[in-house]
Amino acid sequence: MSFTVHPSAIVDEGAVIGEGSRVWHFVHVCAGARIGAGVSLGQNVFVGNKVSIGDRCKVQNNVSVYDNVTLEEGVFCGPSMVFTNVYNPRALIERKSEYRDTLVRRGATLGANCTIVCGVTIGEFALVGAGAVVNKDVPAYALVVGVPARQLGWCSQHGEQLDLPLSGNASATCPHTGQRYLLIDGVCQLTP
Repeated sequence: MSFTVHPSAIVDEGAVIGEGSRVWHFVHVCAGARIGAGVSLGQNVFVGNKVSIGDRCKVQNNVSVYDNVTLEEGVFCGPSMVFTNVYNPRALIERKSEYRDTLVRRGATLGANCTIVCGVTIGEFALVGAGAVVNKDVPAYALVVGVPARQLGWCSQHGEQLDLPLSGNASATCPHTGQRYLLIDGVCQLTP
């Protein structure tokens, strides 16, 4: 076995887990899950059947990654953050056919105790603040906070807030890496 599973964890037959991944205490990985290399699943994590987790993701304690959630490479899911997959759940009404897809793009951070309402896309290297409730798409490199989440600014790949306006055209340099970012018509991108 090229990955580590704690004895208290349950990994259902059929689940695919990549090399060097770590599955910690009381985790349950369902049979249809696809988990990349170098992933860390913290204590009490649940991973559903129709879930894809990319390489080098970190899913902290007490996170349930439900069906129809896709995490690209290098996503950070903070402790006790929440995904949903049904927009208007009822215990007395079966809605499994109404699951909405949620996509979290490469390098994004989902802060502790935030909630990601199903059907949204979180852009590359976006940063969702702790406790935020995201109910609409988040652009790449955006920093969003609050309930409901609203954009406060822009972040570098290093995770630092950039000195850029929310809209318009501007440029900024990450003080930690020297990488330059351009804001063009309200869209932030890393320069090549």
